[in-house]
Amino acid sequence: MENKNIVIIGGNSGIGEKVKTLLENAGANVLTFSKSKSGSGQLDISSDFKDMDGLPEEVNGLVYCPGTIHLKPFHRIDISDFRKDLEINYLGAIKVLQALQKPLKKSGNASVVLFSTVAVQTGMGFHSSIAGAKGAVEGLSRSLAAEWANAGIRVNSIAPSLTDTPLAEALLSSPEKKEAAGKRHPLGRHGEVSDIAEAVMYLLSDKSSWITGQVLKIDGGLSAVR
Repeated sequence: MENKNIVIIGGNSGIGEKVKTLLENAGANVLTFSKSKSGSGQLDISSDFKDMDGLPEEVNGLVYCPGTIHLKPFHRIDISDFRKDLEINYLGAIKVLQALQKPLKKSGNASVVLFSTVAVQTGMGFHSSIAGAKGAVEGLSRSLAAEWANAGIRVNSIAPSLTDTPLAEALLSSPEKKEAAGKRHPLGRHGEVSDIAEAVMYLLSDKSSWITGQVLKIDGGLSAVR
């Protein structure tokens, strides 16, 4: 990753923050954008934007981290909740990808990492809104992988299960909740930030240079093992 320019959207906490640390330790030039003023630039992904200030002419990698967790029974989910999940998880990613497509293509061998969820592959109650939004992300990932392959841009998604991040704090807020979450996974524990961040590093690196259009399931076996 030495001297590669990597852009992280949402790099101030959780998985994005850990990826930033790993990248910097590997010698990459990391640019982070978030709604707060910290990092390389401020970016409100719910706003209407077409350009992003402060980008280098060539970008070797992009990680789009923003996400939501709104788990409710279907009949209690307002249409505004569906719109919010789509805006943050899907439409925000589209706007960022459109803003970065020229510097990504100039790289000639860039890697894009998006985030899905295990709930797209495995039907889970109360997940209809987030599963729908992340399902759209998976479709986007595969479509762009095909469209941008000639430009040398790889596009992949990671589908985690429950991971101990600030976003999931309410779901893992006690030892009892953590124990229950662990029992739901074949490997006996919930995910840690490092589990996901290391997978992101692999997809950004040249070690995965023949991988595109894939959904990498980092879920403790939840989607495949019974």
